[in-house]
Amino acid sequence: MSQPAPGTGIAEVLDAIPADQRTPTFNEPWEAQAFALTLALQRRGAFTWSEWAATLGEEIKRAQASGDPDSGATYYRHWLAAVERLVREKGLATEDALHRYRDAWHRAADRTPHGEPIVLEPRDLT
Repeated sequence: MSQPAPGTGIAEVLDAIPADQRTPTFNEPWEAQAFALTLALQRRGAFTWSEWAATLGEEIKRAQASGDPDSGATYYRHWLAAVERLVREKGLATEDALHRYRDAWHRAADRTPHGEPIVLEPRDLT
């Protein structure tokens, strides 16, 4: 598939994929959220696509060097690590803030019944 034209919306890109070749891209809702967050940050100028690609590649190589089997099952974990790394490097959030939200997410997930959306509440952030 060729690269979409600059300014092409995601709907147009998806419409260009033949229906019989469309398969679920995300295994879990958080993967889609990490993807959307990355797009939003790039569109706001937080980093370039070149920076993103290089950082994601480095995170994948780092995981492989640590024994990741590179089966595709952990791809979005590498994606999230790359986003977090760029957010730290660009000064968009501190390590403490990232830990605070990660811990809050875990607290919210622990109380959420399976299959239900996870909702962060103010009490999660304390």
